[in-house]
Amino acid sequence: MKLLLRWLLNALALYVTAQLGVGVYFATLTLGAVLVAALVLGLVNAVVRPIMILLTLPLTILTLGLFLLVVNALALLIVAALTPLEVTGFGGAILGALVLTVISAVLSQLLRNEKR
Repeated sequence: MKLLLRWLLNALALYVTAQLGVGVYFATLTLGAVLVAALVLGLVNAVVRPIMILLTLPLTILTLGLFLLVVNALALLIVAALTPLEVTGFGGAILGALVLTVISAVLSQLLRNEKR
């Protein structure tokens, strides 16, 4: 149940990010496209992103963690390559990753406050 709820929150965050016009949008905006993109984003975050973080650890330490934004942008570009999600260049991926992270954090915090 918790995994399903997390997936739906990620789908909502991805949808809101695409609607804000920050360089991330859907070629065909359907519920299925958003859900598939959220599923692929979850899989990329679970499998590929930790490997990228480990490989770029020295650079991440050198930049005091700011390079993680680049890692998140690369993960978003991977998702865009596999789904109907479109990203307008690397700048759009960085801005989209930043906005997606903030929206996802806010939604997760709202959910935690609802449970209490």
